[in-house]
Amino acid sequence: MNVIYVDNNATTKVAPEVVDAMVPYFSEYYGNPSSMHSFWGNVAVIIKEARQNLAELIGATADEIIFTSCGTESDSTAIRAAIESNPAKRHIVTTRVEHPAIKNLYENLSKHGYRVTFIPVDNFGRLDLDYLYQHLSDDTAIVSIMWANNETGVIFPIEEISHEIKRRGIVFHTDAVQAIGKIPIDVNNTGVDMLSLSGHKFHAPKGIGALYIRKGTKFSPFLIGGHQEKGRRGGTENTAAIIGLGKAAELAIKHLRENGYERIARLRDKLENQLLQKVPNTIVNGDREHRLPNTTSIAFEYVEGEAILLMMNEHAICASSGSACTSGSLEPSHVLRAMGVPFTAAHGSIRFSLSRYNSEDEIDFILEKLPPIIENLRAMSPFWKKAIGG
Repeated sequence: MNVIYVDNNATTKVAPEVVDAMVPYFSEYYGNPSSMHSFWGNVAVIIKEARQNLAELIGATADEIIFTSCGTESDSTAIRAAIESNPAKRHIVTTRVEHPAIKNLYENLSKHGYRVTFIPVDNFGRLDLDYLYQHLSDDTAIVSIMWANNETGVIFPIEEISHEIKRRGIVFHTDAVQAIGKIPIDVNNTGVDMLSLSGHKFHAPKGIGALYIRKGTKFSPFLIGGHQEKGRRGGTENTAAIIGLGKAAELAIKHLRENGYERIARLRDKLENQLLQKVPNTIVNGDREHRLPNTTSIAFEYVEGEAILLMMNEHAICASSGSACTSGSLEPSHVLRAMGVPFTAAHGSIRFSLSRYNSEDEIDFILEKLPPIIENLRAMSPFWKKAIGG
C-alpha cells in the first residue's frame, strides 16, 4: 500500500537531489571544515554556495545568514540576542498562536522578570493589529510574530507590521519556518531584523536551520565557542546538512519561479471544497484568502480528530490533528482555542498540508476514503446523535 503523506507542515520528504548532494560529504569529503589541509579545501567553497542559495531564496545577502541546528535554535537565538542587546527593556510581544518554540520561550521569560503581551486573533485567525500597536512602548525589546501559522496556514501581514514596528525603533523577528519555500519572500520588502527558518520544512534534512540577521542589527551569539559563522554561532559546521539546505533552497527557488505553489493550491482547494460538499457540519479553520497554498485545517464536528487519524492511517493516509494529542491531553490546540473555534469542532480538526510531491490521484483517494470514515465515526458518537435529534 502506497503511503499518502499530507502532513508536510510537520516535516517533508528530503528531495532526492538533496540526498545526492549530501552523500559525498559523509564518506569522501568528511574532514573538519576548519582544518587547514587541502583535503578539505574545496568544501569552504561549497558551503559558501549553499549560504548564497539560501540568501537568494529570501532576498538577503550571504553574510546575513548564519546556519543553526533547527528553527527552534534560530528562534531562541534571535529573541535572546534582542533582549541581551537591550538589557534595560523588559517588555516583549508575540501572538497567542505562535509555535511552541516561541510561545514556550516567552512564557519562560515571563518567569524571569519580562512582561509579555500576547496579541489576540479573531475567529479567522487574523491578528488584532490595533491591539498590537497599542501595546508597543519604549520598554519593548522585541516583537516576534510568525510569518504563517503552522496549523491553519494563515499568513500575517508581516510587511505592514514591520513598517510600524521599525518606525518605533523596536527589534522585529519573524518565525518564517512554515513560509519558506512555499511563498515568495523578500526580506528587503519587509524590514524584519531577524528571520528564522528550518530545512526540514522544505525538503532539506532535519537538524539544519538558519537565522537571517539584517546588517546593523545588534546581535550576541547564543552558542559561544569557536570562530565558526564569524563568531556568531560556535560549533563545528554540519557540513552535509548545510550543503543539503543549500540544494533545497536552490530547488525551492526554481519551484517558486515556476509558480509551482499554484498547482499545490489547486490540489488543496479540490480537497477542501469537495470535503465541504460531501461531509455535513464541516468547516474550515482560518482565513481562506490569506494563507499558505499548501495548508487547510478542516473541522469535522462531533467526532474526535485522533479517531479520524487512526482510521485514515489504516488506508496509509498521513495527516495531523488540531488537538494536542501528542501531549496526552484532550484539549484542543492553543491555536484553535485562541481563534474561538467551537468545542465540537476543535476536537475534530484535521490539518492537511501538501507538498510538490502530492498528486491529484492521492487527493482523489482521500476524497474516496475520508467521508465514509466521518460517517462511521458519527454513527458511534452520542454528540452527533444529539445534534441531529437522534
